[in-house]
Amino acid sequence: MACDKSFCSNYLLLSPEKAGVIDLLRILIYSDVHKREFVDSSEEGEESFERRWIMFVSILAQKLLLLVAKPLSLIGSVIEFWLNLLSNNRNFGRLLVNCFRGKVMPDRESASYISIVGYLDKRVELDNRIRPGDSEYHAALSMMASKVSYENKAYLQTTITHHWQMDFLGSYNFWNDYQRKVTTQAFMLRDRDTIMVAFRGTEPFNAADWCMDFDLSRYELPGVGNIHGGFMKALGLQKTLGWPKELDPLLKTPAPFAYYAIREKLRSLLGENDKVKYVLTGHSLGGALAILFPAILAIHGETWLMERLEGVYTFGQPRVGDDKFGEFMERVLKEHRIAYFRFVYSNDIVPRLPFDDSASMFTHFGRCCYFNSKYEGKVIPEEPNKNYFSPLQVIPMMMNAWYELMRSFTIAWEKGPSYKEGLLLRIFRVIGLLIPGIPAHIPQDYVNSTRLGGSQLFLHQQ
Repeated sequence: MACDKSFCSNYLLLSPEKAGVIDLLRILIYSDVHKREFVDSSEEGEESFERRWIMFVSILAQKLLLLVAKPLSLIGSVIEFWLNLLSNNRNFGRLLVNCFRGKVMPDRESASYISIVGYLDKRVELDNRIRPGDSEYHAALSMMASKVSYENKAYLQTTITHHWQMDFLGSYNFWNDYQRKVTTQAFMLRDRDTIMVAFRGTEPFNAADWCMDFDLSRYELPGVGNIHGGFMKALGLQKTLGWPKELDPLLKTPAPFAYYAIREKLRSLLGENDKVKYVLTGHSLGGALAILFPAILAIHGETWLMERLEGVYTFGQPRVGDDKFGEFMERVLKEHRIAYFRFVYSNDIVPRLPFDDSASMFTHFGRCCYFNSKYEGKVIPEEPNKNYFSPLQVIPMMMNAWYELMRSFTIAWEKGPSYKEGLLLRIFRVIGLLIPGIPAHIPQDYVNSTRLGGSQLFLHQQ
């Protein structure tokens, strides 16, 4: 099926699967990159070496991820299966007994089945010290919702209704028209007069999700700016139609498109009560989708839905667009008085992707709620070491990774038993000694940040 790009005024699409080793080397040597098979661009002419270098790094990273995609997925599935197998059977002796009974296999759809993200941080309960009406309440609830978004429907329903005492409104899978499969997940809950939509983020062993974070593909929308192509596709961009305001009622897909399905559900739920507002949230990729959702609402002139949007809370969110898009969004958020809080923890690599420079064109906008490794928060224009790969930051990041590993053995004693870190998370901390930005992206530190440093940060915003 051909892709219709008439909805945009400019575009750059990279296809790493079409690029060979020789092609990668040619990017660095020759400036006519737009003639290459793996580059689909509306632009012509030569590119600077700086931009070609950024494209080289992006495509190389994606090719390496695609190369290990199947073994990475298999490793993740095996680890997740064994964690649930041991957890459900309690101990090795019980496991042997259940083997004879034929009751060994964990049920992936049950409320007791937990994802790898869930095993990294097994907390379920909300912090009872943060009450509705507190300045940090929505931030803390948003982070917990973002964390549990990685779980299955039964787990979500049990957690939200039994543990949080809120209304579970549904869990959904959404269609990606470009990948021709379901790639996007989200769920909805209601907490008194607030509806929350939480998008699932980058899964640790999903190479396609990580490729999206490294991808430089973009579409330029007239009057809006350049927006990340992968995130738009995940939210519901259509191959032959782009972003129509309303879907063709005769259009049939195996699953709904995220943007259109969530918009319809919000129209219905908000129409039942004039006092109800809604909040959008997500961790990692989910954060990108959360802030992109109101952008498409604004493009479609959905004023009523924009007026009912109370806030957007993202955690470890990658960059979504260029500076022009940032200016567009800041005008939209200000006009409709929508609060936007972008949380970044320490050396998390994902908020520093894709690269922010004149070559890649991607940049953040709005306030950055930055927390250091002591969970001390402050609001700044941009997170430190904004592109992560600065040689000057290598030693400080390594030292910080050692501190985080040592902290994992003492934090429960210092802060309380709910902050205890398990063996799996400590293994990730060890990995962080080599790549500090990976364990810093795990939800555990974002939950800790909102609980331990949120009150002081939001106090300064009042």
